[in-house]
Formats: sequence, C-alpha cells, structure tokens
Amino acid sequence: MSRFSVRGLPTRLPQRSRQRGVALVVALLLLFVITLVGLAAVSGTFMQQKMSANFYDRQIAFQATEAAMRQAALAIQASTTAAPAGYDDCSPTASTLINCQSNPFTDTGHSFSPTSVKGTTFTGTLQASAPQYIIQYMGNFQVPVPNVKQTSCPPGQYGCKTATQTADFYRITARSGDPTAISGRAYVLLQSMFRN
Repeated sequence: MSRFSVRGLPTRLPQRSRQRGVALVVALLLLFVITLVGLAAVSGTFMQQKMSANFYDRQIAFQATEAAMRQAALAIQASTTAAPAGYDDCSPTASTLINCQSNPFTDTGHSFSPTSVKGTTFTGTLQASAPQYIIQYMGNFQVPVPNVKQTSCPPGQYGCKTATQTADFYRITARSGDPTAISGRAYVLLQSMFRN
C-alpha cells in the first residue's frame, strides 16, 4: 500500500504546535475580575439595605418623639396650675434650687421619672420602647404685643412697647425611648418651648 491516498494527499496530518495555556490564564483572570465586580455589587446592595433600614428606624423614632412632645403639650394645656406635681420647677421663683440642665434625662437632681407615652399607637414591634417626656416649668414671663419685632425691650429703649400680658413658659424634652431599653436602635431627643 502506498503512503498516499487516492487524491495524492498524505495520510498523516502534520503535527500542530503545542498550546502553551495562555487562553486558560486569560479566562481565569477574567473570571476573577468578574467575581470581584459581583462581590462589590452585592456588598453595595447590603450597605444600601442597612442604610434604608436605619433611616426607617430613625423616622419611626422621630415620629414617636414628636407624638410624645404633643402629648406633653396636651398635658400642660389640661393642667390647672402653673407648675403641677411632676414638673421640674426651673422658674426664677422656685422654692428650691434645682440644677435644671438642658437635657433633663441626664439630670439626677429631679425626683421623678420621665413620663412614658402609652397608647395603641406605640404597641407592636415598630417602636423599640415607649417614648418619654419631661416637662420643666420655666416661669411666668411677660409676652410682648404682637407687632413688636423683638422680645427684649429694656426700659427707656426708643421704639419699644411694653408687654401687656404674661404667660407660663415650659420646656418640653422628649426622647424616643429609654436608651437602656433600645440598645442598637435609633434614638431621637427633641426639645421645645411651650407657652400656655
């Protein structure tokens, strides 16, 4: 038998050159880069979920604190005396000098515990703890007439009109809950002045 086939071509094909494995290395590098990009995207998604959950938790705490402020204002309006029992008397005419700090929740000088807001609004798992408030009676002060642009009017000042009425002023401090009870949750502290 001859070494050539019918058409005159050799029966053995010439050997190809051996592959060096460069294609495999390039494919592995591309797979590694794509994996890193995918992991970065997953990490970013998890971070966004955490941020949105924290923002939602803070909004719930903020709304509960605002509700506590409103509850305190209603309690002031319902009271019949200027400084009822349960209020810190921080007025200039107070019988005892109490160290009225700007954050009464950290003040150990007052003898009562913060008032917790109770109701069906705050039951469930949305709010970590019942919101609380403290009312401080700041005193009875003169209220300027409505058309006066400034609240301070020393005697003899040109253009000042004298105050015609007095009102009781209160400082309300509310928080979203007891910090020891809401460990790891959003904590909101609000403060406002209230005139009655």
